Amino acid sequence: MSNPDLFGGAIPAPTPAQAKAERAPLAEKLRPQTLAEVAGQPHLLGPEGALTRMLARGALASSMLWGPPGVGKTTIARLLAKAAGLRFCQVSAVFSGVADLKKIFEDAERFAANGQRTLLFVDEIHRFNRAQQDAFLPVMEAGTITLIGATTENPSFALNGALLSRAQVFVLKRLDDAAMETLLARAEALSAHALPLTAPARASLRAMADGDGRALLNMAEQLFALPAGGPLDEAALTALLSRRAALYDRDREEHYNLISALHKSMRGSDPDAALYWLARMLAGGEDPRYIARRLTRFAAEDIGLADPQALPQALAAWEAYERLGTPEGEVCIAQAVVYLSTAPKSNAVYKAIGAANRAARETGSLMPPMNILNAPTKLMKTLGYGEGYTYDHDTDDGFSGDNYFPEGMGRPDFYRPPERGFEREINRRLAYWAKLREEKA
Repeated sequence: MSNPDLFGGAIPAPTPAQAKAERAPLAEKLRPQTLAEVAGQPHLLGPEGALTRMLARGALASSMLWGPPGVGKTTIARLLAKAAGLRFCQVSAVFSGVADLKKIFEDAERFAANGQRTLLFVDEIHRFNRAQQDAFLPVMEAGTITLIGATTENPSFALNGALLSRAQVFVLKRLDDAAMETLLARAEALSAHALPLTAPARASLRAMADGDGRALLNMAEQLFALPAGGPLDEAALTALLSRRAALYDRDREEHYNLISALHKSMRGSDPDAALYWLARMLAGGEDPRYIARRLTRFAAEDIGLADPQALPQALAAWEAYERLGTPEGEVCIAQAVVYLSTAPKSNAVYKAIGAANRAARETGSLMPPMNILNAPTKLMKTLGYGEGYTYDHDTDDGFSGDNYFPEGMGRPDFYRPPERGFEREINRRLAYWAKLREEKA
């Protein structure tokens, strides 16, 4: 059907495909048509990239694309199929089950019989359970399909070992600032006009997307739709658009990544970095009680007796948070983070209990020496329980020098404090007692 234009001529109605393309969001309109156009992944798609070399060898292997949202996993899978001359088939693990996979495998076998191999792209493949993941193994081994899976979760945790052993894992990086600017420039070229932003607001827009190209283009599309006017500054941009939520899932890998970053920043005596990772966790919705629990462990594991106040400080922050709640109590946790970061560090107690645990496993049946056993009955006294025990307070030095280890075990040296913080004083005491022990022996 045609519509008349202003001059009486007929304007052909758009085809369904044209109408669909016109309605497509900006991110879809800008989807790269070649692997070289994919932004932000030169380690995979550059001249010496891993996927580039694989395609050059003509041996596209089943692979897992692991990376955050909006970095091009789906696009790369489509373009790999195109570059390798494979039929492309796409499913989502969220909406598909074993019955759907069986139909796809049957179709792939039929195409394979006619000389056409299939690349099956499975989005969010980590959503499949163990049995569903196992369903891929026979068709992968038979060469019926080349599997490309996309996951935002660590494949080591989210995927079966059997599936991982048959696929290569490629890590996609969050888009850096240069890649995000490339996407904005492409969007402006397609739209034929510049984004209505000041330079600082443009930088803020890139930061708001937090490495997610799709989120960036969705926000840019909203800006292109604004009525003509002066450029927006940072405050106006923030008021208009919502910042992308930080990527954080309290029961997934990012949770462990950030607590590891916090722990190691405190161990490295960097309070600024530690506060940053604390803020990242709190912004992601982490339970402050979990952080307080980890701070308490850190105080004993990484500071110990180098600063005996570290553990009380961590416990006090935990208790204060329980009394105040969020957000007031989070300041108390921040105070503990700064205290622990700036305290002298020692893992001597942590290492000592580890060594003692190993010794206990190896000598777990040895009895304590008789001199330090209680003798509550006459029979036990007759048998020598408690015989020869020296009451330390009765000695001139307050130190008997007695042996407290099982007979025949020898005297191990578990606790070796460094010359840091309060443990300098402990070292002085230990050296004094060692001298007395040697003299009394």
